[in-house]
Amino acid sequence: MRGEKSVCAAVEKKTYVTMVKKTSDLDALTIRSWARLIRTSQSLLIRVEQDLKSHLLPALVWYDVLLELDRAGKPGLRPFQLQKEMLLTQYNLSRLIERMEKAELVKRTAAFDDGRGHIIHITPSGRGKMKQMWRVYQGAIQRHFARHLDQKDVKDLMRISGKLDCSDAGA
Repeated sequence: MRGEKSVCAAVEKKTYVTMVKKTSDLDALTIRSWARLIRTSQSLLIRVEQDLKSHLLPALVWYDVLLELDRAGKPGLRPFQLQKEMLLTQYNLSRLIERMEKAELVKRTAAFDDGRGHIIHITPSGRGKMKQMWRVYQGAIQRHFARHLDQKDVKDLMRISGKLDCSDAGA
């Protein structure tokens, strides 16, 4: 397995160097860093999803919805507000909310100022599920992420990711 990784890394490096020389003003290290960032992010999320699944819990996106609704408190959130926080398409969010409502983790109420609209609220069962999921999620963060980093690494990662976070800059 280790030999396969080094062969893959060598092929990856050669491919990126060739690609950069032919098509880009970006240097090879920048492109390799970008690819590693994406691969690492995907790999970490897959491992978290596997941990949740092994505990017979729903997908991480369910936790994210429950967390946003819990943060919103008693007023709840309109679907477009939740959509903005979650970065999901309206169609995907609607289907997800339907499944979560069927599982009695969220409920919809009519919006008082809009007869066609509704507000989504977390239910007591939803709070319980969120806490159950957090225990597994927290363990996954520790196992797949935190134990590999010291405090300097974490601070560096926060600093670097802060430079890349476009959500606050309206990029």
